[in-house]
Amino acid sequence: MRSPRFVVPVVVLLVAACGAPAAGQQVKAPDGALVGVTMPTTTSQRWISDGENIKRDLESRGHRVDLQYAQNDVPTQVKQIEDQIAKGAKLLIVASVDGSALTTPLQHAADARIPVIAYDRLLRGSPNVDYYATFENFRVGVYQAESLLTGLGLRAADGGPGAESGPFNVELFAGSADDNNSVFFFNGAMSVLKPYLDDGKLVVRSGQTDFQAVTTLRWDGETARKRMEEILGTTYKRSKVNGVLSPYDGISLGVLTALQAGGYGPKFPIVTGQDAELGSVKSILADQQYSTIYKDTRELATATASMAEAVLKDRTPPQLNNLNDYNNGVKVVPAFLLNPVSVDKTNYHKVLVESGYYSDDQLR
Repeated sequence: MRSPRFVVPVVVLLVAACGAPAAGQQVKAPDGALVGVTMPTTTSQRWISDGENIKRDLESRGHRVDLQYAQNDVPTQVKQIEDQIAKGAKLLIVASVDGSALTTPLQHAADARIPVIAYDRLLRGSPNVDYYATFENFRVGVYQAESLLTGLGLRAADGGPGAESGPFNVELFAGSADDNNSVFFFNGAMSVLKPYLDDGKLVVRSGQTDFQAVTTLRWDGETARKRMEEILGTTYKRSKVNGVLSPYDGISLGVLTALQAGGYGPKFPIVTGQDAELGSVKSILADQQYSTIYKDTRELATATASMAEAVLKDRTPPQLNNLNDYNNGVKVVPAFLLNPVSVDKTNYHKVLVESGYYSDDQLR
């Protein structure tokens, strides 16, 4: 898969746009249209916030919203989408459990002339995906890898050479293989880490460097904990792991639990993450997890609601800024990308507190 170019998106909300709808796309929907929103799970605060933010924004624009959570179960999400179609939804916003498992309900949506916006996770294997709203996912992986190198001392905070030369022992984790984002995160990280692996400054002692070998089904922290424990028990009996590339905060917490059980702490290896979940930010402040990637889902929800508004008014969303890089296996899906931000103990207050994402009281 070709890695997307870095872009700096500019959010433009509700600007008149040009362009006609694709053949078979819905006619202009009336005000107060029903929008079906399906999120993957309530086990992550991130998805709860995404759903609530989208619902609030759409309702503020006068629309009705059917918000559903699938609890990481594909048949449940299929039924939820089918029910929304039956209820007369005029548009669907889908953050999938498995991006390749929804081709049938997406076809039913197309048959009913209901457009679909893929939210944060690309819907794969179907021509019936109209738009995609997400973050610059390749850059997320780049930032995670750069943070790992900075934490180890191989890279300076300003991007220059660090004071350390290694070698350092690291282990790699990736997200769920059924989530298209996982590939972008991993490829972005490896684009940074590969030169260090090639010259021996980084060593993956487990030998597990292939994407399929390091994936974590459903992004599950318990699955990550068990894998980390197994690696520690088989590979690090006489040596120490210095860093772990983790793509998501829930995985990071599972990794840290395994490390603590394996005798690490109070000084922990450098462990990355993503989503700036409250527990992980607290872990960063406690000098356990090293960093996370902040993705302001408030902005993504607002941008997605604005895209939905444009589509419901029979317009091309004005926010689109990537028309080339997100191929779902059947078509290239026009996308809107937001920029992520790398967060660690040095900048958490400016990025997370001063922006209003968290309060000081929440982080105590």
